[in-house]
Amino acid sequence: MTRLTKPRPRDQPTPKPKAVRPVPPDQRVAPEDVALVRGKGGPGKGGGAGGEAWSIVTKGTRSGRIFINWIDEPPLGLHASIQIYLNRQSQGRGIGRIAYRLASDDSQYNTIYAHMRKSNEPSKRAAEAAGYRDATPPSYAQHLMRWDRRS
Repeated sequence: MTRLTKPRPRDQPTPKPKAVRPVPPDQRVAPEDVALVRGKGGPGKGGGAGGEAWSIVTKGTRSGRIFINWIDEPPLGLHASIQIYLNRQSQGRGIGRIAYRLASDDSQYNTIYAHMRKSNEPSKRAAEAAGYRDATPPSYAQHLMRWDRRS
């Protein structure tokens, strides 16, 4: 069997995805059109100890996945970490903002962190709109956002 592409060296970062242009405001999704459906999750995707996973459904169509893992990583140590993946056609429509908020509110955790590339400004803005605030330590390689449940 012949390989058509060379494997990427493991010490290289993954390539940055292409930017998605936001849609006009009149084409953005309304919060009542987005629902989370709790699921089982998988390894590293909300399926481990302390993990939670949801499918993101917009107007009856699956838009992506969002999950929370209980991880032990510097600089925080043991903490809840949220990750979101939206289908390409769902990006730029405000779905991420709504999903971050819904998953955070529905989770068992009072404090959740979101780690993201510094180049991923759309995800940072979505997290901020859901109540996350910047908690990036000096010289940390990624954005680190923190959400705290309000009493």
